Amino acid sequence: MQTENDRAWPAQSLRIALWQTPHPAPGNAGHALACLDAAAAQAAQQGAHWLVTPEMLLSGYLIDPAQLAALAQPADGLWAQAVAAIAQRHRVGIVYGWPESHPAGARPYNAAQAIGPDGQRLALHRKVHLFGAADAERFSPGEEVGTPFDWEGWRIGLLICYDVEQRAAVRALAAQRADVILVPTANMLPYDDAPLLTVPRLAAEHHVAIAYANACGAEGRTQYGGLSTLAGPRGEVRARVGRGEALLVAEVLR
Repeated sequence: MQTENDRAWPAQSLRIALWQTPHPAPGNAGHALACLDAAAAQAAQQGAHWLVTPEMLLSGYLIDPAQLAALAQPADGLWAQAVAAIAQRHRVGIVYGWPESHPAGARPYNAAQAIGPDGQRLALHRKVHLFGAADAERFSPGEEVGTPFDWEGWRIGLLICYDVEQRAAVRALAAQRADVILVPTANMLPYDDAPLLTVPRLAAEHHVAIAYANACGAEGRTQYGGLSTLAGPRGEVRARVGRGEALLVAEVLR
């Protein structure tokens, strides 16, 4: 395992690992965390600074709404503490998805959180643009796109899945000088236009890199499409994987 002194922190390039993986069985967060630990170790060995997971990694996504609500945790809960320990152990930042409990007791948020290599919570995003009835019956919408956070000279924003297909959401982060947007997603078939066309186009339009980490495999009758993609700020596809499980590590250049 690399230590902080062994790692070359980014200056002109940022190495991002996109972890394309199936969702866990509902209620099996322990297995998901063990797999995350292994993925973080692999990402660190390949020199990644940040690891991005799929949307709703720790709980499963299109599961029974009542079960999903029962699994929800706050942003500083036990799952966050476990992810922070993984990030510290491997000295790699992690962006992961989970159901965040709503302070008013309403449906949980579909949330993503960035935890730095030192285990500190740096940013939280709640999915603003819910996708269809499946999202609406499970989640409360977030209110707005958040502020990018600063890390080692980079300005990093967060979005979730359908958010990144909205021009206004990408524009809002670009207007706040984001260099890169990290996006946990669970895009299902047949919507391949999102990673193949929309992500590179919006990256080019707004001069911001987009790292899009999708799920793969099946969840009930839903088949996730994979095709995790890293698009550079001119819309160039710097890396992309296929349909199956993968850990893709690639660089964003200034």
